[in-house]
Amino acid sequence: MSPKSKEAILEVKDLKMYFPVTRGLLRRKVADVKAVDGVSFKLLRDETLGLVGESGCGKTTIGRCVLGLYRPTAGQIIFNGEDVSAYPEKKLREIRRNMALIFQDPYSSLDPRQNAGSIVGEPLIIHQMFPTKKEYKDKVEDLFRVVGLDPSMSDRFPHEFSGGQRQRIGVARALACEPPLIVCDEPISALDVSIQAQIINLLEQLQDGAKELSYLFIAHDLSVVRHISDRVAVMYLGRIVEICKARELYDNPLHPYTRALLSAVPIADPFVEETRERIILKGEVPSPLNPPPGCSFHPRCFMAIPECSEAVPPLHDIGNGHEVACIRV
Repeated sequence: MSPKSKEAILEVKDLKMYFPVTRGLLRRKVADVKAVDGVSFKLLRDETLGLVGESGCGKTTIGRCVLGLYRPTAGQIIFNGEDVSAYPEKKLREIRRNMALIFQDPYSSLDPRQNAGSIVGEPLIIHQMFPTKKEYKDKVEDLFRVVGLDPSMSDRFPHEFSGGQRQRIGVARALACEPPLIVCDEPISALDVSIQAQIINLLEQLQDGAKELSYLFIAHDLSVVRHISDRVAVMYLGRIVEICKARELYDNPLHPYTRALLSAVPIADPFVEETRERIILKGEVPSPLNPPPGCSFHPRCFMAIPECSEAVPPLHDIGNGHEVACIRV
């Protein structure tokens, strides 16, 4: 997979999302949870950008900010050349026709009171895309076929489907308005391993068959992201610490956190598994309520020096689009 165009469909500039912590009867603000703290990246047209990191590092928050579900504390979200971060709600509804979300949990993300056909077709009704009932029905049937489901199953309810089939319904719903951008929020983490591969293959086939379809693929499993992503951004405690092409990241990881993450990914070859370097991180992930000074990773870093605690290292390009936020690299 390689991007057909170098033009960015999405550009995030210095995004910050702080959640206030209040206390007392008057709910006085006493602190901020810095869920996302100065994140910048570009997503090109027809590209998949993998966003990976531990639970709580801010991946899902970025996705929700991009979709307009959260109002960012600071920064810009530029979609199709327009800064949508300050749009009023009415205008955001129009923009959302061009964005979609695939949820993490296929069990709780589908309304149990709606049948599969009405779930898939709901975006078409909201955005008034098909004026006649026949056009609407034909489109829903086409969406079922695209994701590998029999249109005759459209009258069934979510509890009558398996986990993989439910996630296919979620994918069909996301595709309904033919958006150029889909945010995939850990779409396979709740599925069996064999079903995970089917959903990944489906997403790749959809992208190959579409004129222009970009994915922001959020995950915590580096081995999964490797198969679908053109580029990968690694997050730690609200910031991106490394971003580059997927193959480059796996062949030449530079940030100590990325190296530690990759050392924990199992390898099928027992000889390689036995002889490769293992990096065991010390301590716990700091709280985003009170992040450490300087580089947020330095308390756990095996390469840390005293200067690491003095200033936040910016992402710097070391060549070939490989960016790292580390003063030791």
